Amino acid sequence: MSTPRGAEPADAQPADAQPADAQPVVVERGQVVSPRGVIADGAVVIDGERIVWVGDAAEAPPRWADAVAATVVVPGRSVLPGLVDLHNHGGGGVGFPDATTVDEARRAAREHLRHGTTSVVASLVTAPRDVLLARTGLLADLVDEGEIIGIHLEGPFLSARRCGAQDPGAMTPGDAGLVREVAVAARGGLATMTVAPEAPGVVDGGDDAVAALVRAGALPSFGHTDASAEQVDAGVVRARALLAGHVGALSARPTATHLFNGMRPPHHRDAGPVAACLAAAARGELVVELVADGVHLDAATVRAVFDLVGPGAVALVTDAMAATGMPDGDYELGALAVRVQGGVARLASPDGVDGDGGGAIAGGTAHLLDVVRATVLGGVRLVDAVLAAATTPAEVLGRPDLGALEAGRRADVLVVDDDLRPVRVRRAGRVVQGVTDSSPARTGPVSTTRTSTTLPASVSQPSPAATGSADQS
Repeated sequence: MSTPRGAEPADAQPADAQPADAQPVVVERGQVVSPRGVIADGAVVIDGERIVWVGDAAEAPPRWADAVAATVVVPGRSVLPGLVDLHNHGGGGVGFPDATTVDEARRAAREHLRHGTTSVVASLVTAPRDVLLARTGLLADLVDEGEIIGIHLEGPFLSARRCGAQDPGAMTPGDAGLVREVAVAARGGLATMTVAPEAPGVVDGGDDAVAALVRAGALPSFGHTDASAEQVDAGVVRARALLAGHVGALSARPTATHLFNGMRPPHHRDAGPVAACLAAAARGELVVELVADGVHLDAATVRAVFDLVGPGAVALVTDAMAATGMPDGDYELGALAVRVQGGVARLASPDGVDGDGGGAIAGGTAHLLDVVRATVLGGVRLVDAVLAAATTPAEVLGRPDLGALEAGRRADVLVVDDDLRPVRVRRAGRVVQGVTDSSPARTGPVSTTRTSTTLPASVSQPSPAATGSADQS
Protein backbone atom coordinates (compact mmCIF):
# COMPACT_ATOMS: atom_id res chain seq x y z
CA MET A 1 0.00 0.00 0.00
CA SER A 2 1.42 3.39 -0.93
CA THR A 3 1.50 6.22 1.59
CA PRO A 4 -1.21 8.81 0.81
CA ARG A 5 -0.36 12.46 0.44
CA GLY A 6 0.23 14.06 3.83
CA ALA A 7 0.88 10.75 5.60
CA GLU A 8 4.07 9.90 7.40
CA PRO A 9 5.23 6.38 8.25
CA ALA A 10 4.20 5.23 11.71
CA ASP A 11 7.79 4.69 12.76
CA ALA A 12 7.25 3.40 16.27
CA GLN A 13 10.53 3.34 18.18
CA PRO A 14 11.74 1.71 21.38
CA ALA A 15 11.11 3.71 24.53
CA ASP A 16 14.70 4.90 24.85
CA ALA A 17 15.37 5.66 21.19
CA GLN A 18 15.00 9.45 21.44
CA PRO A 19 17.79 11.74 20.22
CA ALA A 20 19.88 13.28 22.97
CA ASP A 21 18.81 16.83 22.10
CA ALA A 22 15.07 16.08 22.19
CA GLN A 23 12.79 18.75 23.63
CA PRO A 24 11.10 18.06 26.97
CA VAL A 25 8.23 15.68 26.54
CA VAL A 26 4.57 16.41 27.25
CA VAL A 27 2.37 14.02 29.20
CA GLU A 28 -1.40 13.66 29.09
CA ARG A 29 -2.71 11.58 31.96
CA GLY A 30 -6.10 10.15 32.88
CA GLN A 31 -8.30 7.27 31.77
CA VAL A 32 -6.59 6.41 28.49
CA VAL A 33 -8.65 4.81 25.70
CA SER A 34 -6.44 2.74 23.40
CA PRO A 35 -7.41 0.20 20.72
CA ARG A 36 -6.65 -2.58 23.19
CA GLY A 37 -8.82 -1.27 25.98
CA VAL A 38 -9.11 1.35 28.70
CA ILE A 39 -6.25 2.09 31.10
CA ALA A 40 -7.73 3.44 34.32
CA ASP A 41 -4.69 5.54 35.23
CA GLY A 42 -2.84 5.86 31.97
CA ALA A 43 -0.34 8.21 30.43
CA VAL A 44 0.35 9.35 26.87
CA VAL A 45 3.88 10.65 26.38
CA ILE A 46 4.34 13.07 23.49
CA ASP A 47 7.63 14.18 22.00
CA GLY A 48 7.20 16.85 19.35
CA GLU A 49 4.65 15.66 16.78
CA ARG A 50 4.72 11.99 17.84
CA ILE A 51 3.43 9.78 20.59
CA VAL A 52 6.41 7.91 22.06
CA TRP A 53 4.80 5.87 24.81
CA VAL A 54 1.33 4.86 26.05
CA GLY A 55 0.59 2.72 29.09
CA ASP A 56 -0.22 2.44 32.77
CA ALA A 57 1.23 5.46 34.57
CA ALA A 58 2.76 3.20 37.22
CA GLU A 59 4.71 1.37 34.51
CA ALA A 60 6.24 4.36 32.74
CA PRO A 61 9.80 3.69 31.49
CA PRO A 62 12.55 5.34 33.58
CA ARG A 63 13.19 7.92 30.86
CA TRP A 64 9.72 9.41 31.37
CA ALA A 65 8.78 8.20 34.85
CA ASP A 66 9.44 11.56 36.53
CA ALA A 67 7.43 13.49 33.93
CA VAL A 68 4.52 11.08 34.26
CA ALA A 69 4.62 11.19 38.06
CA ALA A 70 4.68 15.01 38.02
CA THR A 71 1.59 15.26 35.83
CA VAL A 72 -1.45 16.29 37.84
CA VAL A 73 -4.27 13.75 37.74
CA VAL A 74 -7.64 15.46 37.30
CA PRO A 75 -10.55 13.24 38.37
CA GLY A 76 -12.91 12.34 35.57
CA ARG A 77 -10.48 13.16 32.75
CA SER A 78 -10.14 10.75 29.84
CA VAL A 79 -7.57 10.79 27.06
CA LEU A 80 -8.78 9.77 23.59
CA PRO A 81 -7.18 9.79 20.17
CA GLY A 82 -8.06 12.71 17.93
CA LEU A 83 -11.25 11.81 16.07
CA VAL A 84 -11.47 11.18 12.31
CA ASP A 85 -14.66 12.19 10.46
CA LEU A 86 -15.16 10.63 7.01
CA HIS A 87 -18.34 12.56 6.19
CA ASN A 88 -18.61 16.25 7.08
CA HIS A 89 -20.32 19.06 5.13
CA GLY A 90 -19.24 21.92 7.39
CA GLY A 91 -19.87 23.84 10.59
CA GLY A 92 -19.43 27.19 12.28
CA GLY A 93 -21.89 28.76 9.87
CA VAL A 94 -20.07 27.61 6.72
CA GLY A 95 -20.82 24.62 4.50
CA PHE A 96 -18.05 23.09 2.41
CA PRO A 97 -20.44 22.83 -0.58
CA ASP A 98 -21.15 26.58 -0.34
CA ALA A 99 -17.73 27.99 0.60
CA THR A 100 -16.26 30.22 -2.08
CA THR A 101 -12.97 31.02 -0.34
CA VAL A 102 -10.35 28.97 1.45
CA ASP A 103 -10.85 31.10 4.57
CA GLU A 104 -14.54 30.19 4.71
CA ALA A 105 -13.82 26.49 4.33
CA ARG A 106 -11.05 26.69 6.92
CA ARG A 107 -13.53 28.15 9.41
CA ALA A 108 -15.77 25.12 8.98
CA ALA A 109 -12.86 22.71 9.50
CA ARG A 110 -11.67 24.50 12.61
CA GLU A 111 -15.13 24.38 14.18
CA HIS A 112 -14.72 20.62 14.31
CA LEU A 113 -11.02 20.72 15.23
CA ARG A 114 -11.84 22.69 18.38
CA HIS A 115 -14.21 19.90 19.37
CA GLY A 116 -11.70 17.10 18.97
CA THR A 117 -11.97 16.09 15.33
CA THR A 118 -8.33 16.39 14.31
CA SER A 119 -8.89 14.85 10.86
CA VAL A 120 -11.83 15.93 8.70
CA VAL A 121 -12.83 14.68 5.26
CA ALA A 122 -14.70 17.62 3.71
CA SER A 123 -17.87 16.55 1.91
CA LEU A 124 -19.56 18.12 -1.09
CA VAL A 125 -23.10 17.44 -2.30
CA THR A 126 -24.62 16.77 -5.71
CA ALA A 127 -24.13 19.81 -7.93
CA PRO A 128 -23.46 20.69 -11.58
CA ARG A 129 -20.06 19.71 -12.99
CA ASP A 130 -18.57 23.24 -12.89
CA VAL A 131 -19.57 23.70 -9.26
CA LEU A 132 -18.13 20.34 -8.21
CA LEU A 133 -14.84 21.06 -9.94
CA ALA A 134 -14.56 24.55 -8.45
CA ARG A 135 -15.36 23.40 -4.91
CA THR A 136 -13.03 20.42 -5.20
CA GLY A 137 -10.18 22.69 -6.29
CA LEU A 138 -10.82 25.01 -3.37
CA LEU A 139 -10.82 22.14 -0.87
CA ALA A 140 -7.59 20.78 -2.37
CA ASP A 141 -5.89 23.89 -1.01
CA LEU A 142 -7.03 22.92 2.50
CA VAL A 143 -5.68 19.42 1.99
CA ASP A 144 -2.33 20.96 1.05
CA GLU A 145 -2.44 23.06 4.23
CA GLY A 146 -3.21 20.03 6.40
CA GLU A 147 -6.50 21.58 7.57
CA ILE A 148 -8.50 18.66 6.14
CA ILE A 149 -7.43 15.12 5.38
CA GLY A 150 -9.32 14.57 2.14
CA ILE A 151 -12.35 15.32 -0.02
CA HIS A 152 -15.61 13.38 -0.31
CA LEU A 153 -18.17 13.85 -3.07
CA GLU A 154 -21.68 12.77 -2.08
CA GLY A 155 -23.00 12.38 -5.62
CA PRO A 156 -23.87 13.12 -8.35
CA PHE A 157 -24.30 9.43 -9.36
CA LEU A 158 -27.16 8.74 -6.96
CA SER A 159 -30.76 7.51 -6.96
CA ALA A 160 -33.32 10.29 -7.37
CA ARG A 161 -35.75 8.07 -5.45
CA ARG A 162 -33.45 8.28 -2.41
CA CYS A 163 -32.16 11.82 -2.92
CA GLY A 164 -32.88 13.08 0.60
CA ALA A 165 -31.24 16.50 0.83
CA GLN A 166 -29.48 16.08 -2.52
CA ASP A 167 -30.59 18.01 -5.59
CA PRO A 168 -32.20 15.42 -7.92
CA GLY A 169 -31.99 17.87 -10.82
CA ALA A 170 -28.19 17.72 -10.73
CA MET A 171 -27.93 13.92 -10.55
CA THR A 172 -26.42 12.11 -13.54
CA PRO A 173 -25.60 8.55 -14.57
CA GLY A 174 -22.15 7.30 -13.67
CA ASP A 175 -19.50 9.22 -15.60
CA ALA A 176 -15.91 8.00 -15.45
CA GLY A 177 -14.80 11.15 -17.25
CA LEU A 178 -16.24 13.37 -14.51
CA VAL A 179 -14.51 11.24 -11.88
CA ARG A 180 -11.19 11.82 -13.64
CA GLU A 181 -11.82 15.58 -13.84
CA VAL A 182 -12.65 15.72 -10.14
CA ALA A 183 -9.53 13.72 -9.30
CA VAL A 184 -7.39 16.19 -11.26
CA ALA A 185 -9.02 19.13 -9.46
CA ALA A 186 -8.44 17.41 -6.10
CA ARG A 187 -4.68 17.10 -6.79
CA GLY A 188 -4.42 13.82 -4.89
CA GLY A 189 -6.91 14.80 -2.20
CA LEU A 190 -9.95 12.85 -3.42
CA ALA A 191 -10.67 10.29 -0.71
CA THR A 192 -14.12 8.91 -1.46
CA MET A 193 -17.29 9.34 -3.51
CA THR A 194 -20.82 8.21 -2.71
CA VAL A 195 -22.44 6.34 -5.60
CA ALA A 196 -25.65 4.34 -6.06
CA PRO A 197 -24.68 0.92 -7.43
CA GLU A 198 -27.87 0.66 -9.51
CA ALA A 199 -27.23 3.93 -11.37
CA PRO A 200 -26.16 3.34 -14.99
CA GLY A 201 -22.43 3.66 -15.48
CA VAL A 202 -21.51 3.05 -11.84
CA VAL A 203 -20.69 -0.68 -11.76
CA ASP A 204 -21.34 -1.69 -15.36
CA GLY A 205 -17.85 -3.08 -15.91
CA GLY A 206 -15.02 -1.67 -17.99
CA ASP A 207 -14.53 2.08 -17.65
CA ASP A 208 -17.27 2.66 -15.10
CA ALA A 209 -17.35 5.18 -12.27
CA VAL A 210 -16.16 2.72 -9.63
CA ALA A 211 -13.16 1.75 -11.74
CA ALA A 212 -12.31 5.42 -12.32
CA LEU A 213 -12.51 6.11 -8.58
CA VAL A 214 -10.16 3.27 -7.70
CA ARG A 215 -7.68 4.32 -10.40
CA ALA A 216 -7.77 7.83 -8.92
CA GLY A 217 -6.85 6.46 -5.48
CA ALA A 218 -10.30 7.03 -3.99
CA LEU A 219 -12.78 4.68 -2.33
CA PRO A 220 -16.29 4.00 -3.63
CA SER A 221 -18.97 4.46 -0.99
CA PHE A 222 -22.44 3.04 -1.65
CA GLY A 223 -25.35 5.23 -0.61
CA HIS A 224 -28.43 7.24 -1.56
CA THR A 225 -29.53 4.04 -3.20
CA ASP A 226 -32.72 2.19 -4.01
CA ALA A 227 -30.73 -0.88 -5.07
CA SER A 228 -31.63 -4.50 -4.50
CA ALA A 229 -29.42 -6.57 -2.25
CA GLU A 230 -28.05 -8.28 -5.35
CA GLN A 231 -27.05 -4.96 -6.90
CA VAL A 232 -25.25 -3.92 -3.74
CA ASP A 233 -23.51 -7.30 -3.59
CA ALA A 234 -22.33 -6.85 -7.18
CA GLY A 235 -21.05 -3.36 -6.39
CA VAL A 236 -19.11 -4.56 -3.36
CA VAL A 237 -17.58 -7.45 -5.30
CA ARG A 238 -16.49 -5.17 -8.14
CA ALA A 239 -15.12 -2.51 -5.82
CA ARG A 240 -13.14 -5.01 -3.77
CA ALA A 241 -11.69 -6.69 -6.85
CA LEU A 242 -10.54 -3.33 -8.21
CA LEU A 243 -9.12 -2.22 -4.86
CA ALA A 244 -7.22 -5.48 -4.45
CA GLY A 245 -5.59 -4.94 -7.81
CA HIS A 246 -4.61 -1.30 -7.25
CA VAL A 247 -1.31 -0.71 -5.48
CA GLY A 248 -2.28 2.80 -4.35
CA ALA A 249 -5.64 1.87 -2.82
CA LEU A 250 -6.36 3.52 0.50
CA SER A 251 -8.09 0.41 1.82
CA ALA A 252 -9.24 -3.02 0.71
CA ARG A 253 -12.78 -2.20 1.85
CA PRO A 254 -15.25 0.21 0.25
CA THR A 255 -17.73 1.95 2.54
CA ALA A 256 -21.48 2.51 2.87
CA THR A 257 -22.59 6.13 3.22
CA HIS A 258 -24.65 6.73 6.40
CA LEU A 259 -26.21 3.25 6.60
CA PHE A 260 -30.05 3.27 6.76
CA ASN A 261 -30.32 6.97 5.86
CA GLY A 262 -30.80 7.66 2.17
CA MET A 263 -31.52 3.97 1.56
CA ARG A 264 -34.62 1.88 0.87
CA PRO A 265 -35.64 0.32 4.20
CA PRO A 266 -35.23 -3.46 4.51
CA HIS A 267 -38.24 -5.73 4.14
CA HIS A 268 -38.36 -9.42 4.95
CA ARG A 269 -39.24 -10.23 1.34
CA ASP A 270 -36.96 -7.59 -0.17
CA ALA A 271 -33.73 -7.23 1.81
CA GLY A 272 -32.50 -4.19 -0.11
CA PRO A 273 -29.27 -2.26 0.45
CA VAL A 274 -29.25 -2.17 4.25
CA ALA A 275 -29.19 -5.95 4.72
CA ALA A 276 -26.60 -6.37 1.96
CA CYS A 277 -24.33 -3.74 3.51
CA LEU A 278 -24.61 -5.30 6.97
CA ALA A 279 -23.79 -8.74 5.61
CA ALA A 280 -20.78 -7.42 3.70
CA ALA A 281 -19.54 -5.56 6.78
CA ALA A 282 -19.93 -8.68 8.92
CA ARG A 283 -17.78 -10.57 6.37
CA GLY A 284 -15.08 -7.91 6.63
CA GLU A 285 -15.74 -6.62 3.10
CA LEU A 286 -17.25 -3.20 3.85
CA VAL A 287 -17.17 -0.42 6.44
CA VAL A 288 -20.53 1.16 7.27
CA GLU A 289 -20.95 4.78 8.30
CA LEU A 290 -23.38 5.53 11.11
CA VAL A 291 -24.71 9.01 11.94
CA ALA A 292 -25.32 8.01 15.56
CA ASP A 293 -26.24 11.49 16.80
CA GLY A 294 -29.58 10.64 18.39
CA VAL A 295 -31.48 12.08 15.42
CA HIS A 296 -30.61 9.99 12.38
CA LEU A 297 -30.74 6.61 14.10
CA ASP A 298 -32.34 5.09 17.18
CA ALA A 299 -29.89 3.97 19.86
CA ALA A 300 -31.09 0.37 19.56
CA THR A 301 -30.26 0.44 15.85
CA VAL A 302 -26.75 1.67 16.59
CA ARG A 303 -26.20 -1.00 19.26
CA ALA A 304 -27.44 -3.70 16.90
CA VAL A 305 -25.00 -2.67 14.17
CA PHE A 306 -22.06 -2.68 16.60
CA ASP A 307 -23.13 -6.11 17.83
CA LEU A 308 -23.55 -7.47 14.31
CA VAL A 309 -20.41 -6.19 12.59
CA GLY A 310 -18.12 -4.95 15.35
CA PRO A 311 -16.45 -1.54 15.75
CA GLY A 312 -13.77 -2.48 13.22
CA ALA A 313 -16.41 -2.30 10.49
CA VAL A 314 -18.17 0.86 11.72
CA ALA A 315 -17.18 4.46 11.07
CA LEU A 316 -19.08 6.95 13.20
CA VAL A 317 -19.62 10.14 11.20
CA THR A 318 -21.40 13.46 11.67
CA ASP A 319 -22.79 14.32 8.21
CA ALA A 320 -22.44 17.78 9.76
CA MET A 321 -23.59 20.86 7.90
CA ALA A 322 -23.11 24.61 8.33
CA ALA A 323 -25.35 24.85 11.42
CA THR A 324 -23.00 22.73 13.55
CA GLY A 325 -21.93 24.88 16.49
CA MET A 326 -24.47 27.53 15.53
CA PRO A 327 -27.96 28.54 16.71
CA ASP A 328 -31.16 27.28 15.13
CA GLY A 329 -32.19 29.10 11.98
CA ASP A 330 -32.07 29.00 8.20
CA TYR A 331 -29.03 27.63 6.36
CA GLU A 332 -28.05 26.23 2.97
CA LEU A 333 -26.76 22.85 1.88
CA GLY A 334 -25.63 23.20 -1.68
CA ALA A 335 -28.60 24.43 -3.72
CA LEU A 336 -31.17 23.52 -1.05
CA ALA A 337 -32.60 25.61 1.79
CA VAL A 338 -32.41 24.04 5.24
CA ARG A 339 -34.17 24.98 8.47
CA VAL A 340 -32.70 23.93 11.82
CA GLN A 341 -35.08 23.63 14.77
CA GLY A 342 -34.07 22.06 18.06
CA GLY A 343 -30.76 21.07 16.54
CA VAL A 344 -32.43 19.03 13.77
CA ALA A 345 -31.74 20.12 10.19
CA ARG A 346 -34.49 19.52 7.64
CA LEU A 347 -35.18 20.73 4.13
CA ALA A 348 -37.16 23.94 4.32
CA SER A 349 -38.93 22.91 1.11
CA PRO A 350 -41.84 20.43 1.34
CA ASP A 351 -40.09 18.29 -1.31
CA GLY A 352 -38.76 14.93 -0.20
CA VAL A 353 -40.76 14.52 2.99
CA ASP A 354 -39.61 11.80 5.34
CA GLY A 355 -41.47 9.19 7.31
CA ASP A 356 -42.44 11.70 10.00
CA GLY A 357 -44.15 13.94 7.47
CA GLY A 358 -41.60 16.74 7.70
CA GLY A 359 -38.88 17.85 5.33
CA ALA A 360 -36.12 15.29 4.81
CA ILE A 361 -33.28 15.36 7.33
CA ALA A 362 -30.60 17.54 5.77
CA GLY A 363 -27.36 16.55 7.45
CA GLY A 364 -26.33 16.75 11.09
CA THR A 365 -25.55 19.49 13.59
CA ALA A 366 -23.36 17.45 15.95
CA HIS A 367 -19.61 17.33 16.33
CA LEU A 368 -18.08 13.86 16.20
CA LEU A 369 -17.45 13.93 19.95
CA ASP A 370 -21.21 14.51 20.38
CA VAL A 371 -21.79 11.41 18.24
CA VAL A 372 -19.40 9.43 20.44
CA ARG A 373 -21.26 10.63 23.54
CA ALA A 374 -24.65 9.69 22.09
CA THR A 375 -23.30 6.28 21.08
CA VAL A 376 -21.96 5.60 24.57
CA LEU A 377 -25.16 6.79 26.24
CA GLY A 378 -27.02 4.44 23.91
CA GLY A 379 -25.19 1.44 25.38
CA VAL A 380 -22.06 1.00 23.25
CA ARG A 381 -18.80 0.65 25.18
CA LEU A 382 -16.58 3.72 25.18
CA VAL A 383 -13.63 1.83 23.76
CA ASP A 384 -15.76 0.58 20.85
CA ALA A 385 -17.26 4.00 20.14
CA VAL A 386 -13.80 5.59 20.09
CA LEU A 387 -12.43 2.87 17.84
CA ALA A 388 -15.29 3.55 15.40
CA ALA A 389 -14.74 7.32 15.56
CA ALA A 390 -10.96 7.27 15.17
CA THR A 391 -9.19 3.99 14.45
CA THR A 392 -11.54 2.47 11.87
CA PRO A 393 -11.92 5.67 9.80
CA ALA A 394 -8.13 6.16 9.85
CA GLU A 395 -7.79 2.62 8.47
CA VAL A 396 -10.38 3.43 5.78
CA LEU A 397 -8.20 6.34 4.70
CA GLY A 398 -5.00 4.29 4.73
CA ARG A 399 -3.51 6.42 7.51
CA PRO A 400 -1.66 4.21 10.03
CA ASP A 401 -0.18 7.37 11.55
CA LEU A 402 -3.58 8.53 12.84
CA GLY A 403 -6.55 7.30 14.82
CA ALA A 404 -5.11 5.65 17.94
CA LEU A 405 -3.06 6.31 21.03
CA GLU A 406 -0.04 4.20 20.15
CA ALA A 407 3.70 4.87 20.05
CA GLY A 408 4.81 6.13 16.65
CA ARG A 409 1.50 7.68 15.65
CA ARG A 410 0.98 11.39 15.20
CA ALA A 411 0.19 13.07 18.50
CA ASP A 412 -3.48 13.80 17.81
CA VAL A 413 -4.86 13.70 21.33
CA LEU A 414 -8.23 14.67 22.81
CA VAL A 415 -8.69 15.20 26.55
CA VAL A 416 -12.31 15.15 27.74
CA ASP A 417 -14.14 15.54 31.03
CA ASP A 418 -16.44 12.97 32.59
CA ASP A 419 -19.31 14.13 30.36
CA LEU A 420 -17.17 13.55 27.26
CA ARG A 421 -16.88 17.30 26.67
CA PRO A 422 -13.63 18.67 25.18
CA VAL A 423 -11.02 19.99 27.60
CA ARG A 424 -7.90 20.03 25.43
CA VAL A 425 -7.14 19.10 21.83
CA ARG A 426 -3.71 18.48 20.33
CA ARG A 427 -3.02 18.01 16.64
CA ALA A 428 0.51 16.81 15.85
CA GLY A 429 1.36 17.59 19.47
CA ARG A 430 0.34 21.25 19.29
CA VAL A 431 -2.46 22.54 21.52
CA VAL A 432 -5.47 23.78 19.55
CA GLN A 433 -6.68 27.18 20.72
CA GLY A 434 -10.26 28.01 21.61
CA VAL A 435 -11.28 24.58 22.88
CA THR A 436 -14.53 24.89 24.83
CA ASP A 437 -17.86 23.15 24.66
CA SER A 438 -19.43 26.21 23.04
CA SER A 439 -22.22 24.43 21.16
CA PRO A 440 -25.57 26.25 21.47
CA ALA A 441 -28.18 24.87 23.81
CA ARG A 442 -30.46 22.50 21.92
CA THR A 443 -33.77 20.93 22.73
CA GLY A 444 -33.18 17.95 20.42
CA PRO A 445 -31.44 14.66 21.14
CA VAL A 446 -28.04 15.82 19.88
CA SER A 447 -27.26 17.95 22.90
CA THR A 448 -29.04 16.08 25.66
CA THR A 449 -26.84 16.50 28.74
CA ARG A 450 -26.41 13.61 31.10
CA THR A 451 -27.42 14.21 34.67
CA SER A 452 -24.87 11.66 35.86
CA THR A 453 -21.23 12.78 35.85
CA THR A 454 -19.85 9.26 35.66
CA LEU A 455 -19.95 7.04 32.61
CA PRO A 456 -21.58 3.69 33.27
CA ALA A 457 -18.91 1.12 34.11
CA SER A 458 -20.20 -1.18 31.40
CA VAL A 459 -19.18 1.21 28.65
CA SER A 460 -15.58 1.73 29.70
CA GLN A 461 -14.24 -1.81 29.89
CA PRO A 462 -11.65 -3.22 27.50
CA SER A 463 -13.08 -4.79 24.38
CA PRO A 464 -11.87 -7.71 22.30
CA ALA A 465 -9.47 -6.77 19.53
CA ALA A 466 -11.37 -5.43 16.56
CA THR A 467 -11.41 -7.44 13.38
CA GLY A 468 -11.95 -6.63 10.30
CA SER A 469 -35.35 6.03 8.65
CA ALA A 470 -35.50 9.22 6.74
CA ASP A 471 -33.60 9.98 3.55
CA GLN A 472 -30.98 12.66 4.14
CA SER A 473 -27.76 13.99 2.75
